[in-house]
Amino acid sequence: MSSLLSRDEYGALAAALEFPRAAFIDGKFRAGNGKPLPTYNPATGALLCEIAACNADDVDLAVSKAREAFEQGHWSSKHPAERKDVLIRLCKLITRNARDLAVMESLDSGKPIRDCETIDIPETIHTIKWHAETADKIYDQVAPSGDDAMAMIVREPVGVVAAVLPWNFPLLMLAWKVGPALAAGNSVIVKPAEQTPLTALRVAELACEAGLPAGVLQVLPGDGPSVGAPLGLHTDVDMVSFTGSTETGRLFLRHAADSNLKKVVLECGGKNPAIVLEDAENLDIVAEHVANAAFWNMGENCSACSRLIVQKSIKDALMKRILARVRDWKTGDPLDPQNHLGALIDATHCEKVSSFLASGTPLLGGTIEGAYCEPTIFEIERNDNLAREEIFGPVLSVITVETLDEAIEVANDTDYGLTACIFTANARKAINTARAIRAGTVTVNCYGEGDISTPFGGYKQSGFGGRDNGAHAHDQYTELKTIWIDLTDPASGDNVG
Repeated sequence: MSSLLSRDEYGALAAALEFPRAAFIDGKFRAGNGKPLPTYNPATGALLCEIAACNADDVDLAVSKAREAFEQGHWSSKHPAERKDVLIRLCKLITRNARDLAVMESLDSGKPIRDCETIDIPETIHTIKWHAETADKIYDQVAPSGDDAMAMIVREPVGVVAAVLPWNFPLLMLAWKVGPALAAGNSVIVKPAEQTPLTALRVAELACEAGLPAGVLQVLPGDGPSVGAPLGLHTDVDMVSFTGSTETGRLFLRHAADSNLKKVVLECGGKNPAIVLEDAENLDIVAEHVANAAFWNMGENCSACSRLIVQKSIKDALMKRILARVRDWKTGDPLDPQNHLGALIDATHCEKVSSFLASGTPLLGGTIEGAYCEPTIFEIERNDNLAREEIFGPVLSVITVETLDEAIEVANDTDYGLTACIFTANARKAINTARAIRAGTVTVNCYGEGDISTPFGGYKQSGFGGRDNGAHAHDQYTELKTIWIDLTDPASGDNVG
């Protein structure tokens, strides 16, 4: 992608954008039967557009079209290499429309344009391309069944998949789900977050242009009761893949139990620790990682390390560097590429974050002006509410410990288990600590989530049923089938040879 533009240039692009205004069902835009869904710019509160959203009747229609497409086999039975080619064409179309998609994503979600341009759009393309390329490179298996039989273990697509997306990474989470689901041959119905439906609708249109058959990728904008629940309860939906709050994730487990016991994969919340031990090297770099872990994407990130657990002997030295580093995190207009932090998603979320800010006296920050929350740091005790609740804002809580054992105990003292960071110069200590922490991804001397080749998901209330990313993501969108073939001669009972 080319270099970043100026604020005025992004503003001109924003003014020229045409927004999708209807659901994408059976290969075309179609007005839903639900209540009109207004979509606002979180940074300004201005109405971007009003979408003809969906209800349960539209869910029934979309599921029937998805099932019809699946049974016809125009996609599900297509050779994996042919599915790969279509998805690669989709990546090319996303690349061609990358800048418009970046601006649309920023307007719809409040995300900084610099992140949309340099992270979200490139990673979306890379994710879909990676899964496309994987489609014809995953082998099935033959079991060691002896000479009198052959046992094949083969993968088959699940069928109709409902992908329910969060509002914090609308495009990237779309890619995390539709990449492996489509590569495996499924029909996918996407329910974007009601706050951020625009880019999912645009990508569905591009997918149709790339050659995806009608009914294979559909997008149903709407709220949870009108679209999410009917998808979760639908007896002809074979699987739900959900990313979002733990509270809503529980609902999908209940929906599955109350309907057809559909497969459910959940990637939910996190209260992730960053452990800094006294032997950590280069505290300037550590401070940079900690700030990024806590404040990137306004802290609206399930893998954000919102708890800093630091040994007492180096706490003051580290905090001095973190406080200095945070001054570089400029907050403001998301379309200004100079800003690192944009707007919180909506007024309801601002109220939630504000309630946490009022719970103590911060070392830094602590105020919300309009939709903008400045980076905030508290020093707390391990049992403080700030250490237990997922805030989903740019708030870092600092907990001081004496020993490594205490650090591990505090790190695991949470209902969540998504990610963690460890900073230490001792490799043995790093590995043993990583093994001791109950989290799905543990990084050493850095903040991150691995990359597209590594599975992402959590322990405890952070996840259930599978993993995003990597070849493991394909497993959750497929069923395993055993085909047992008897090779004995039916006349003699002997092996045929």
